[in-house]
Amino acid sequence: MDAPARLTRRTELWVGGVLLAAAVALGAWIFVLRGNRPFAIDSWWNQLLFASRNDALLAVSYAMNWLGGGWFGIIGMPVIVVCLLLILRRPWSAVYFIVAIAGSALFVQVLKHSFGRARPEDIVVVSDYGSFPSGHVANATTIVVALFVIFPRVWVAIVGAAWVVVMAFSRTYLGAHWLSDTVGGALAGAAAALLMAAAFGTLLARERDFRMRRPVPPSHSPL
Repeated sequence: MDAPARLTRRTELWVGGVLLAAAVALGAWIFVLRGNRPFAIDSWWNQLLFASRNDALLAVSYAMNWLGGGWFGIIGMPVIVVCLLLILRRPWSAVYFIVAIAGSALFVQVLKHSFGRARPEDIVVVSDYGSFPSGHVANATTIVVALFVIFPRVWVAIVGAAWVVVMAFSRTYLGAHWLSDTVGGALAGAAAALLMAAAFGTLLARERDFRMRRPVPPSHSPL
C-alpha cells in the first residue's frame, strides 16, 4: 500500500497540543467533577471483565503487562527500536524516538501525581501510584505513533492500532485501570509523539531526504 501523506509540522504541533489538552481535561473532569469516581461505563466494563476472567486471557494480559511496563517495556523495547534505527542509518529518528518516549513518561507522571486517582479494587498486578492515565497504554501509543512518523505506512498504522487496543484491554482485564484511564493514556502518548515530531521535524525531514537521494551513475561514452 502507498504511504499516507505525512503531517506537516504545524499540524503535528496543533494535533499534539489538542490531544494533550484533552488528556488534561479528561483527568480534571474525573478529579474535579467526579471526585475521582469511575464513570458508569468504567464500572460496567470493569464488572464485565471481572465476571469473564479466564486463564487464557489472564496469561495474555500478564504478558502484555510485562511487555508494556516491565523492564522490557521501559528499557528493552526502546533500546531494540533505537538499535534497529541506527542499523538503518536513521540517527535522528533514533533520537526523536527516545525523546518521545521520555516525554510520554513525563506527561504520564505529571498527570498521575496531579490527579491521584485510585485504581480499581480488583487489581491483580502490582502497579505504581495513580490510575489516571495508563502508563502502559501511553507508552504503547507513543511507540506506535512515533514509528508511524518515521515509517508512514498503512500496515504500521493497522498493526500499531491493534497493539494499543490489546494493551488497553489487558490493563482493564487485570483490573489495573479503569477504561477512561486507558483513553487518557492513549491521548497523552499520542500527544508526546506528535509534539516531539514537530520539534524534530526539520531534522527528520533532512534525514528522509538524504536517504531518498540516489547517486547518479556516471555516463559512459560509446566506444
